[in-house]
This record gives sequence, C-alpha cells and structure tokens, in this order.
Amino acid sequence: MGFFSFLGRVLFASLFILSAWQMFNEFGVDGGPAAKELVPKFALVKQHLSSKLSVTVPEIDVTHLVATAISLKGIGGFLFVFGSSFGAYLLLLYLAFTAPLLYDFYNYNPDEPEFAILLHDFLQSMALFGALLFFIGMKNSIPKRQIKKKTPKTKTV
Repeated sequence: MGFFSFLGRVLFASLFILSAWQMFNEFGVDGGPAAKELVPKFALVKQHLSSKLSVTVPEIDVTHLVATAISLKGIGGFLFVFGSSFGAYLLLLYLAFTAPLLYDFYNYNPDEPEFAILLHDFLQSMALFGALLFFIGMKNSIPKRQIKKKTPKTKTV
C-alpha cells in the first residue's frame, strides 16, 4: 500500500513539477510565453476589480506572477511527492489563484469555441483541487501514533 501511495503522489506531482520546469526553461527576460498569455487576462481582472471595488489595484509585474507560479508548482510538487501537507497547500494556493485567471470561460459566450476549451481546462483544475483537498483530508484523518504508557502495577501488601 505504501508503494502505491508514493507512486500516486509521484504521478500526480509530476504534472506540476514538469510544468514548472518547462516554464522555468522558457522564462527568459520577459517571463516567456506564460507572461504573454497572462498580461491581457490579468489586465482584465484588474479592470474588473477596480470597477467593482472602486479602488485602484496596485501595479504588479507579470513576470513576478510567473516566477511565483513556478515556485509554487515546483516546491509544492516536490514536497507533495514526500507526503507533505504543506506541499499540498502550496499546490492548492497555486490552483486557487491561477485557475480562475487563466481559464476565464466566463468572459465568453457558450456558443464560442473558446468557451468549451476554457471550461474543460477550468474543470480539470478544479478536479486537481479536489484531489488535493482529498489528500489533505485523508492525511488529517489518520490518527497520530500514540506512545503507549506503561500502567503502574498496583502494589499488594
């Protein structure tokens, strides 16, 4: 059972680790293709937040967001392989912030072809999110190993 659990964590985390490695190799000076894809989507989110909340959203460099995503995926995936709940929390944080931002199906009409693709990718991210929640729930439900105390023997007089 232990080997299959480890193998499952390796296969699950490989999705994040290999993606982080690819993003790292493509990063370059400008943040790579991930930053180019993120710029218009992040601008749209900033505009939406500033109009709804009536506050100005501070300027955030998109390359910093990409670097943060690489760090969360890489470190979180590596820690997750070894069964760390902290690694699962890092991956949850990554998915919670990037899934609604990258897969903005809500900005398209259902009859547009982009809608189905983005909705599929968003639902896939939510499935990964659910699997991480399941892992954390199972990890927390396993009772910690308790040290057995020796019961003192009653003395007979």
